[in-house]
Amino acid sequence: MTKTGNPQAVEDFDWEKTPEGEHHSPTPTGDAFGAEPIPESSAATPKEKKEKVSSMEILLDIPLEISAELGRTRMIISDLLQLGQGSVIELNKLAGEPLEILVNQKLIARGEVVVVNEKFGIRLTDIISPLERIKQLG
Repeated sequence: MTKTGNPQAVEDFDWEKTPEGEHHSPTPTGDAFGAEPIPESSAATPKEKKEKVSSMEILLDIPLEISAELGRTRMIISDLLQLGQGSVIELNKLAGEPLEILVNQKLIARGEVVVVNEKFGIRLTDIISPLERIKQLG
């Protein structure tokens, strides 16, 4: 058992000692894998780990624009200029189809309209996989 109480936590395991008390190298040398082990001096110090956490905290405070898209359409300028109060614009989606949730204009999820405290909301029904999101960036 490790300090954290998690038998799977490899970072807390003392790799230098076996149950018999013998000292062994934790991993094979570079000959076995074609690479040299990382020297201890390049391992992250507690200060560096704290700096990484601070960097993550900074990222968590970045504001993002989130929007929900009901549908789209195209029209020519003359039709756009004829729109008035009470005009209906036909969209490309059917009634009941999921809305698209966009973060910084990139699709990340789909959902359905709900009412929360007399305001519109969206219940997420499908989250786009990270691989699909990465493909959108390219």
